[in-house]
Amino acid sequence: MAIIEAEIEINATIEEVWDIVSDIDNEPKFWKGTKEVRNISKEGNIINREITIAFRDQKCLQQVKLEPKERIIAKFTKGIINGEKIISLIPTGEKTILRAVWEIKLTGMMGMFTGMIKKHIKSGTNQAMQDIKEAIEK
Repeated sequence: MAIIEAEIEINATIEEVWDIVSDIDNEPKFWKGTKEVRNISKEGNIINREITIAFRDQKCLQQVKLEPKERIIAKFTKGIINGEKIISLIPTGEKTILRAVWEIKLTGMMGMFTGMIKKHIKSGTNQAMQDIKEAIEK
């Protein structure tokens, strides 16, 4: 299991940050590892969706749980990735810390490459968080 952690401080209120990160249909705009999103169903704050990831254009199923102004939990339920990505928002006065934690591994025979993709996911996560910060602070 690969654990990847990143965080960034954003000069904005938790509400402003939540408005951007909770718009999960726009995920490919910031997260370059996600090429496409297709929602399958939604019940309350739970969304089931199919995403196409940049790694060999693989399709994965996710269940995403939105916990307003606190966190987003994206569990990979089927596909080449097993595990979850948790995006947390931590208010610090007029600023917000945006934190991402991945706990994932590649499934099946691809499992041996989990370590190799860890650096790509870490780099992509840092870039996504920087892009989110710039979009909010502009």
